[in-house]
Amino acid sequence: MRGTANTASGFRTQQDDTLDNKKKGAFDGYIIKRMLGYIKPFKGLVATAVLLTAGGAILTPLRPWLTRIAIDDHITKGDLHGLGVISLILLGVIVLDGFKQYAATWFTQLLGQKAVYAIRLDIFRHLQRLPIRYFDRNPVGRIITRTTNDVESLNEMLSSGLITIIGDILQLLFIVAMMFLSDWRLTLIVLSILPIMIYSTMAFKSRVRQAFLDVRTHLARLNSFFQEHITGMKVVQLFAREEAEFSKHSAINADHRDANIRSVHYFSIYFPLIEFLSSLAAGLVVWFSASWVLKGSLSVGVVVSFVQFIWLFFRPLQHLSDRFNVMQTAIASSERIIKLLEEPQEPEPKEEIQHITEFRDRIVFDKVWFAYNENHWVLRDISLEIKAGETVAIVGATGSGKTTLTNILSRFYPYEKGSVTIDGIELNRIPGHQLRKLVGVVMQDVVLFAGTIRENLSFGDPSISDEKIREASKIVGANRFIEKLPGRYEYRIRENGSGLSAGQKQLLAFVRALLYNPDILVLDEATSSVDTETETLIEQATDRLMQHRTSIIIAHRLSTIQHAERIVVLHKGTIRETGTHQELLAERGLYYKLYLLQHPERGRMEGAA
Repeated sequence: MRGTANTASGFRTQQDDTLDNKKKGAFDGYIIKRMLGYIKPFKGLVATAVLLTAGGAILTPLRPWLTRIAIDDHITKGDLHGLGVISLILLGVIVLDGFKQYAATWFTQLLGQKAVYAIRLDIFRHLQRLPIRYFDRNPVGRIITRTTNDVESLNEMLSSGLITIIGDILQLLFIVAMMFLSDWRLTLIVLSILPIMIYSTMAFKSRVRQAFLDVRTHLARLNSFFQEHITGMKVVQLFAREEAEFSKHSAINADHRDANIRSVHYFSIYFPLIEFLSSLAAGLVVWFSASWVLKGSLSVGVVVSFVQFIWLFFRPLQHLSDRFNVMQTAIASSERIIKLLEEPQEPEPKEEIQHITEFRDRIVFDKVWFAYNENHWVLRDISLEIKAGETVAIVGATGSGKTTLTNILSRFYPYEKGSVTIDGIELNRIPGHQLRKLVGVVMQDVVLFAGTIRENLSFGDPSISDEKIREASKIVGANRFIEKLPGRYEYRIRENGSGLSAGQKQLLAFVRALLYNPDILVLDEATSSVDTETETLIEQATDRLMQHRTSIIIAHRLSTIQHAERIVVLHKGTIRETGTHQELLAERGLYYKLYLLQHPERGRMEGAA
């Protein structure tokens, strides 16, 4: 029998930062559809922003049109009254255009912030449901880049980006229409520049897309490097590796700089080219219109308005080009975000779900095989039965598979072959939330979050009262140091428990496990980081914790598990010995050798005897 989604190769990795070939493309329909799905719930905001942008698109082209009327119909004829009316109309158009820009900016930015908020919620929700294997294979800095920089770059695309593009396109259409109405000959002269501009834009788009992908990739590397080295700064300083690590940072930082310079290079060529083309169009208009004015086939007002039309015509084109900056950054970020959101979550039971509210009988590992990497087996043909209420210790050298065995029981990793059952129910048929209530783990590396001690102990569970927290702390013995802290249970812990000793953090982990009162308690090297006094406290607390409870203890210190009802010795992923402490010593096998390594005085006494 195989576990759910069991093959190690079945999990995707983020070796590259682009989607599959079928999803590539600057404006790939798949990516746009996924991103637009986040603004779909805000149809009212979208409609308001689009209407404001579309309605305001006619206001800007009205200015040259009114200028032509003012010159040809009023200034040349000396009609001051008509000129005053036109001037007031022009002023009204300018005021309306300003109001439109304010309102459109407000609604589009509001839309963008709401959409980005929803994206961040989806990403965090999805991250919480990803298998532990994903976090093993992806640096924290890369994941943080997804949730911060990449998401933020979507804000402008989902707000002003897409909607502004709509407004710019409509404005272009109105400008071209008014240009044709004014003079079709001059319009054709202006439009003759378009093929060059379109070709330049397409060439620019394809190059800048890859440049932005490179920028995001190197930014993720930079964030990962910072995260790792800030966390491990003590190690860097302890081994005097400052200069060596600085050199590594310099190389990564240089790659990020060069990627940004490449993207800037393309823009530094493109925008001056657009300026040159717009000036060329204006020069051609002036050149050809001069002879037509002298011949009387063209009015001065049309020439003046056309010069204004030219600048207005190229301005939305420049805006569209500038939007490529936003869109290319956003598309590159979208690809990475979508890839994250498409990472397969922790597999749900494929077969019929079976509910279990309490552990009554036994845990059975039946011929279980597991590998973190394909064909590199960590566990080999493990068969083990643990009865309800039994205390079982698992020992062995580093890398023998002790922690892996409990990780499989917690369903952090799916096993490759064999089966694991709790009370006869296959592990992959038990709903995740029920399994988490059954199995409680106290890990060697305690994770504490920034917040008060009370918040860390209850972990946000409103059903855990302050009285329960104090009672559990007394049982474990953690109240001794908590009562001495400023604010006691309201004492604010810094990030990752900074300011607390390893023993104090371990005691808090025991209190947290006790509060959640699991039927199956797993202690994974839970006393390896504490001093003798704290270890004594923990041993006294665990004696009470393990009463009427199934307990699995993983330990390097054999002195902590001598009273276990059964000791299982692992070696290179296989079970080599099983028995009580005295039975295993009498066998003089692998456990006996491990015992002598920790108690060499016994070996000397036996040798002397």
